[in-house]
Amino acid sequence: MRNYMNVLYFCVFLFLYSHAGHGARQGQDIKCGACRALVDEMEWAISQVDPKKMIQTGSFRINPDGSQSIREVPLARSEGHLLELLEDVCDKMKDYGERTDPTTNRKTYTRVTSRDGKSMDLSETTFDSRVTSGLKYACETIVEHHEDELIEFFSHETNNVKDKLCSKRTDLCDYALSMPHDEL
Repeated sequence: MRNYMNVLYFCVFLFLYSHAGHGARQGQDIKCGACRALVDEMEWAISQVDPKKMIQTGSFRINPDGSQSIREVPLARSEGHLLELLEDVCDKMKDYGERTDPTTNRKTYTRVTSRDGKSMDLSETTFDSRVTSGLKYACETIVEHHEDELIEFFSHETNNVKDKLCSKRTDLCDYALSMPHDEL
């Protein structure tokens, strides 16, 4: 009887241990997916602004020598415009679905609605309120905790923002450096 109880306790322990690791990995997957989706949405929104549009930034105060510290920067990458984009970017998570890699069992998040009207391959993609609300919550948390880094990265044109921001700078993606890169 005692051996039976020990075996039972051991089985329960293994079951709980295996599910605890799986839940942590799922949490990591959704944070990484939200970060990568946020980068996609921000880059797309920035690309939609006319690159010729400029905005004046700096101080409008007059210096003792009679000059002003005003400079013109592209509107698309200005701090004010980026802050405005960050306010609404997490609402775009409703356009994403979840895919599970059959070999690694890792979750990835892909757009399920096309921006240009082309049909998309949605096989093996699930999209429901659980996925979208989880992504939106993760996105809002990222924006709240990493707003300065987001503004810093998007204020300058940079290559591989997903890898630099989501993996190296914030550690939200522990495996993303080996993921394929999307094109806008």
